[in-house]
Amino acid sequence: MDQEIRNKLRSVVTRCRKLLEDSISQELEGKYGIFAKKDQVTADPNAKMSHLTEEEQAARQDILDHLGHIKARGFKPKEALDQLIREIAFTHLNPLGAYKMMEAREVYVGGQKFREAISRGINSNGVKFYLAENPEEERFFNTGHQDIAYRHFLDWLGSLLSDEIGVLFNPNDPANRLYPRQKTLDEVLDLLNYGGIKAEETELREEWPKIWSQDEIIGWVYQYFTPKELRDAARSGNKPPANSYELAFRNQFFTPRYVVEFLTDNTLGRIWYEMRKGKTKLKDQCQYMVLRPTEIFLNDGEPEPKDTPDGRDDLSQEELLKLPVHIPHRPKKDPRELTILDPACGSGHFLLYCFDVLLTIYEEAYSDPDLGPALKRDYPKLEDLQRDVPRLILAHNLHGIDIDLRCTQIAALALWLRCQRAYQELGLKKDRPKINRSNFVCAEPMPGEEQILKEFVGQIEPKLLGQVVEVVFDKMKLAGEAGSLLKIEEGIRDAVAAAKKQWLRETTQATDRKGQPLLFTQAEMDRIAGKPGQASLFDLSGITDDQFFEKAESNVIETLRQYAEKAHDGQKFQKRLFTEDAVRGFAFVDLCHRRYDVVLMNPPFGSVSLPARDYLYTSLHESSRDIFAAFISRWSRLLTVGGRLGALTNRMAFFNEFLGEWRARVFLGEVASLVGVADLGYGVLDAVVETAAYVTENGPLRLACTPKTPPK
Repeated sequence: MDQEIRNKLRSVVTRCRKLLEDSISQELEGKYGIFAKKDQVTADPNAKMSHLTEEEQAARQDILDHLGHIKARGFKPKEALDQLIREIAFTHLNPLGAYKMMEAREVYVGGQKFREAISRGINSNGVKFYLAENPEEERFFNTGHQDIAYRHFLDWLGSLLSDEIGVLFNPNDPANRLYPRQKTLDEVLDLLNYGGIKAEETELREEWPKIWSQDEIIGWVYQYFTPKELRDAARSGNKPPANSYELAFRNQFFTPRYVVEFLTDNTLGRIWYEMRKGKTKLKDQCQYMVLRPTEIFLNDGEPEPKDTPDGRDDLSQEELLKLPVHIPHRPKKDPRELTILDPACGSGHFLLYCFDVLLTIYEEAYSDPDLGPALKRDYPKLEDLQRDVPRLILAHNLHGIDIDLRCTQIAALALWLRCQRAYQELGLKKDRPKINRSNFVCAEPMPGEEQILKEFVGQIEPKLLGQVVEVVFDKMKLAGEAGSLLKIEEGIRDAVAAAKKQWLRETTQATDRKGQPLLFTQAEMDRIAGKPGQASLFDLSGITDDQFFEKAESNVIETLRQYAEKAHDGQKFQKRLFTEDAVRGFAFVDLCHRRYDVVLMNPPFGSVSLPARDYLYTSLHESSRDIFAAFISRWSRLLTVGGRLGALTNRMAFFNEFLGEWRARVFLGEVASLVGVADLGYGVLDAVVETAAYVTENGPLRLACTPKTPPK
């Protein structure tokens, strides 16, 4: 998408946002008595609203609760109301953009082809079919109430899609109680359909309909929705972000496609290339993969020759390129076991390109002599596997975390639409496999109130298990601020270790100086000697031996899952993206407890948010210099052996004098080793910052080489 089209899209999204915000503001004030005059907000929860129905009274309370939740994030009253209006406006614009994308490709939902919904507004084909099947709605439409019939049609369409894509199209979302007026909706649809392009702009007019077939378009809509003046104000000066929300939109930078490809080609692409010892289509498909012309792949157990001339400094780059390069053996892995994570996923641009690479990986694995047999047991024909690969990729391979719920929703939508395109390319129509699981997670606290938690853990035996769950629940309160930097897996491990230490002191016999056992435990000896006792944090009743602690971590995680399910089922509005996704809160714990073959990211730059500062400065002290360094440290340690991390960050990662020890850990072999760098400088992101894209590997330091003339 060229700059002219992007500028036009920015203009369209901005105008749509303003139209929707004006309409929603008027509805809030005129119908629900919620408004602002200068900085004074009127939102009386006890106001008599006798003109509202019982259902509308409940809707007003939902709106007030949402407003209160936004205030709790640190917003002033007027800012909170503006943010509420903005969020509701986005909730309406997002599905409209999604419908445009669905119209641009053959999408089937519930075995039925997705029909035109908004390209001709109330006269769209989908509306006509809906009216024919619903006589009451047809009566509305034919008696001058087209707006009501169309609103019901869009609600029905959202309900139909919510069976597969969950919260993205949830018809019960409180935002749907504030429906824009039909006049506003018509103006928004006209902008989405025609871009406000003048008749004489023929070339632009021809290009506009094509943008909706691009997988990344919904991400651009999200980025352009945040008012530029707010983003510029947040980025100005040297003040740290006031909260995670400000941190999120301060760092809304679209990662250019060539950067996405460079990092993915040299992580996921390169891993598969080495597993297959170069025998893969990816060496042509991945145009940015760094290849040496004289690579020699070592066999399993074969050591690398010691006497190699790589370290000589008297050779030119051309001479170095001709030297043999020995590639250590990389064991093959079933593609269903390859795990990829973006810990600051935004709208999923890295993961969309990973999807393309994984399609090739699955196809090649099927004919691989080592990997093929296992796949053929489950899929007798290649066509059977190809049919299921899109579902497998979302269920097993791709993982994303973000502190912004809207990002995870958009990433899930973009990947779901990518699956639909894959089905279209295979010629699948009504018999498309249903996408019912993904791994896109919003970093947020565990659901439910503390009272619900206490009732739940009170029923758990042994009591220690419930107490550890309470400790983790408390630590999770910071998830919304620290995001994927919250080391919740260490919190679980530390809580279990503290409980085991207490159990050992209270059950292990003390010994004298000669090592002979005494009559009392160590805890009892301390009490007899009058030593200050260590606090007994945990109730150890019911723990009979140390076998409990061997499975304690997995038991804690399973108990957290059970609690999250219980708390989630009690909520009025369900929050899963897909029907079989792990429940929110617990899903974050689940992803942090895994290890990954590939981690890809364009992490936030600059200062951490104020609420997370104390925790991050202690647990990841690099964050005091720049938050991106904390992301690299955190996820370098969660790579599998030989796993690779690719990141786009401030190029000061290589020069900042205060990050010297950090570089030794993540670049020079202590935790990971640098294998490739593209020093990009200015002009990569929509910000005044010099950047570098680089790849590291969980393994010993190896010499890297980049092509002298990179692909265009």
